Amino acid sequence: MSKIPEKLGKYEIMDQVGRGSMGIVYQGFDPFLNRKVAVKVAISASLKDTESGDRYRTMFFNEAHTAGMLKHPNILEILDAGADGDDCYIVMELVEGGGTLKSYCQPDNLLPIDRVIEIIFKCAKALDYAHRKGVVHRDIKPTNILVTKDMDVKIGDFSIAHVISSDTTNTMPMGFVGSPRYMSPEQVQEDVISNQTDLFSLGIVMYELLTGRHPFATDSFSRLIHKIIHEKQLPLRTYRSDIPEVLERIVYHALQKNTDKRYKMGLNMAADLSLAFDYLEKPQDNIEVQEKFNSILRLEFFKEFSEAEIWEIIRACAWQEHSEGAEIITEGDIDDSFYIIISGRVEIKKGDFSIGRLHEGDCFGEMGYLSKTRRSATIIADGRVQLMKINSTLIQQLSVECQLQFSRVFLQTLVRRLSETTEAMVVSSG
Repeated sequence: MSKIPEKLGKYEIMDQVGRGSMGIVYQGFDPFLNRKVAVKVAISASLKDTESGDRYRTMFFNEAHTAGMLKHPNILEILDAGADGDDCYIVMELVEGGGTLKSYCQPDNLLPIDRVIEIIFKCAKALDYAHRKGVVHRDIKPTNILVTKDMDVKIGDFSIAHVISSDTTNTMPMGFVGSPRYMSPEQVQEDVISNQTDLFSLGIVMYELLTGRHPFATDSFSRLIHKIIHEKQLPLRTYRSDIPEVLERIVYHALQKNTDKRYKMGLNMAADLSLAFDYLEKPQDNIEVQEKFNSILRLEFFKEFSEAEIWEIIRACAWQEHSEGAEIITEGDIDDSFYIIISGRVEIKKGDFSIGRLHEGDCFGEMGYLSKTRRSATIIADGRVQLMKINSTLIQQLSVECQLQFSRVFLQTLVRRLSETTEAMVVSSG
């Protein structure tokens, strides 16, 4: 289109507000609803191209199809789509007076850390919503995340998004599509992808917002691809000494090359960001929290947990300290709590008889946690003891990924404990 049209369908066209590879964006007006809208118009020459015109048209209207399925406060809303003569257009909500996240990815224009956490949290939640609806964006990057005047965010441009239908698997071979600088390892290798590719891309955006640098910056395309597939990004604190360790762990988790180690869902990433925000809001607790982390990092129970998952558990679970002789569990009581000894030891008593002791790293109360049965023994602090107290209500506060990891390790611990008890009974009876 060589000039601004006066009208498309029922929409009055006012000014041009943007231009991209998929079309020209105008500010329009809907006279029926009496409101301003954004109207994206397909580039006429691209539509008429004999070789790629049909593919371009399909991609253009793909945005209306995919984003039109989604209603979320942090996803740009699609209002309408249609054709007027030779012109194809999509109508969207208008974000007035804003821009994109691109302007905040420069070293001299970085946002405050808490604002970055809030933005990425909203994006992670929006992507989680889209993924659960079966939509994978495939092109998450700063220029596709709009910023409103009050610093809210809207994810836009679903032109190359893919809808996972009910008769497909949750991964699909998608080919080399997207913006190379923000692609995941599986994208650049044209391998099967899932929603996790969006979370890798969001990790790159978070890295840029915090540092003003790209985690895989290089001066050649082939080198970029090699870095994305094989090389680990430099720590955030290479560029900013004030970056908290908790954010290093979140970015590290999002940018894992192996999808088995990467965030599984946007909700998992959002949960860690929420914990990080709490961490920053309570600097007076930082030393105490770091000490807790250091204490449980060395315990056998947590050896298979990621650092991000350990931080999540620290925030969700109750911490107790008991002096010598304190009764932690009373025989006959009904309770659903499970305990891990962080330091010190406890004595196990059955009636008036002492039947054993447990030490740092050991667990007790597993059966009560599983079935809320009456306690079969009394547990007494043998000197000063520090404990992590866990119950089902607290565990439900964890991300789904962390809950599954906890359940797996808990069951392994229970099986080992039952095996040890059986062996002891066989030895004593022999």
